[in-house]
Amino acid sequence: TPNDRDQIENFWDKISPKVLYLGASNVAKIYESLQVAFLSHKGQQRKSGEPFIVHPVEVTMLLADLKMDVECIIAGLLHDTVEDTDLTFDQVEAIFGKVVRNIVEGETKVSKLQTLAFADMADEQAENLRQMFMAMTNDYRIIIVKLADRLHNMRTLRFMKPAKQSKISRETLDIFAPLAHRMGIWQFKSELEDTAFMYLYPHEYKRLNKKLRQHQTQFRE
Repeated sequence: TPNDRDQIENFWDKISPKVLYLGASNVAKIYESLQVAFLSHKGQQRKSGEPFIVHPVEVTMLLADLKMDVECIIAGLLHDTVEDTDLTFDQVEAIFGKVVRNIVEGETKVSKLQTLAFADMADEQAENLRQMFMAMTNDYRIIIVKLADRLHNMRTLRFMKPAKQSKISRETLDIFAPLAHRMGIWQFKSELEDTAFMYLYPHEYKRLNKKLRQHQTQFRE
């Protein structure tokens, strides 16, 4: 419909400047994957009330900031489609190829694995889970898509109930921030840690922030 086309174009206006480094033919494939993702998620909403498609678009822009390759960018747009819509892995492969399918399928498996995690796991169990994540993924891009997915979910965590905020933040601190560290993605690592700390230890977070601001003021003076 014309309304769908307008919405797709609005999202494309956000993505397209960030993916120009991939060249014209790859940019065309990314546009096609945006259309597929938009139509697959049509009618779905996130807890925030915004259309679900906003999430894969934001994940894709995080991946583009890391200058990931075209298959990874497309997988970012499609990473929730098979789990949450009628699209199948075979369809993903038929349209976008085996590599994209592999990343989407790997990310879906990793997402299922993380539901085995629980809030009070010991350090050794957290390390075991991190090792399992790495072992399950035959392509490092699967972990990077998962980290971008988690980062955007942390940015929108305020829409979740407090118990869910704590569980997700604990998991982020124990599993995903160390994985980002291991992958050398420092900007993801620091924001994941910072946001998780804010939800798990709000009083300490406020106190530290206040001290940091005082130091910054003194430094400027």
